[in-house]
Amino acid sequence: MSVLKKSKKNNKRIIVWKLLSYCFFKYLREHLSVISGPVTVMDSAPSKQYSDDVSLVMVLLDTNPFFWGGENTTTKVSFSNFLNHVISFLNSVLLLNQLNQVVVIATGYNSCDYIFDSSTSESLNVSSGNGKMPALCSKMLQKLEEFVIRDEQLSKENSPSGIVSSLLSGSLSLALCYIQKVSRSGRLHPNPRILCLQGSPDGPEQYVAVMNAIFSAQRSMVPIDSCIVGVQHSAFLQQASYITGGVYLKPPQLDGLFQYLSTVFATDLHSRSFLQLPKPVGVDFRASCFCHKSTIDMGYICSVCLSIFCKQHKKCSTCGSVFGQANPEVKLPTDRKRKTIDLNAAYN
Repeated sequence: MSVLKKSKKNNKRIIVWKLLSYCFFKYLREHLSVISGPVTVMDSAPSKQYSDDVSLVMVLLDTNPFFWGGENTTTKVSFSNFLNHVISFLNSVLLLNQLNQVVVIATGYNSCDYIFDSSTSESLNVSSGNGKMPALCSKMLQKLEEFVIRDEQLSKENSPSGIVSSLLSGSLSLALCYIQKVSRSGRLHPNPRILCLQGSPDGPEQYVAVMNAIFSAQRSMVPIDSCIVGVQHSAFLQQASYITGGVYLKPPQLDGLFQYLSTVFATDLHSRSFLQLPKPVGVDFRASCFCHKSTIDMGYICSVCLSIFCKQHKKCSTCGSVFGQANPEVKLPTDRKRKTIDLNAAYN
């Protein structure tokens, strides 16, 4: 019996000792972690990697057949030379950083589509049969040819009338959707920006859609750069670059287009603060009316939905609000009449 009692006492002492040692080491661990940092290093959750010099460049390429292939075209550079400048620029962007990503969106008359993405493995592995053409040129030119054929077929079915513009609103929407996809997936978070290589004139019927895309880019902090290769300035892209903090440029000589692209648009957003970039002389803030889709200097605005009209209407065609008639001007009494009225009121 005595042996059993001694064993029980020893077991109790061991248990008490273990509890005390556990509490003591726990106390030391908590207090030492506050003073000198945590004792054990835990694996952190996967987070996005932010880098100042990694860029995601969305290039919107104007492939409007009526601008490049029309008989009355006024551009000073052919479409083939234009592509040579653009491809050299894309290669220079990819050479600046191995993590840079380039996506090209073709902007036609009736449609727009992705024609190149440097992040996909098939874009980098495809090359020409003779081995003389780089993978970027081969893949992009193949998809570009297919897109131009489809766009020309659609333009033949729907004959254009009036201003022949490219589908800028659709390509801007595609670029913003791709940027949102990249920012929400993957660990690398590059700095996105949009570069519009535009030659076609603005389409007033796209005013609302283009402005919605511009304000979406501003909210997402995505600058929109603009390079105009046509004769006329683009009021849409002037406003886009001004609102989003991008660069607007209309090169005076298109023969040196690659030099303009590489010196102005190839640098990342962080390096732009150290460069003297060209500033626009003026911005055309004129809007397009909702009734005739024409650019106006002065107009009427609905106070409910902010729709713009070139002429006065009794009812808003957008939201259905009825406009009230202005009250006729009431002639105020002169000073003499006002004094006589006050005197008569005082005597009465």
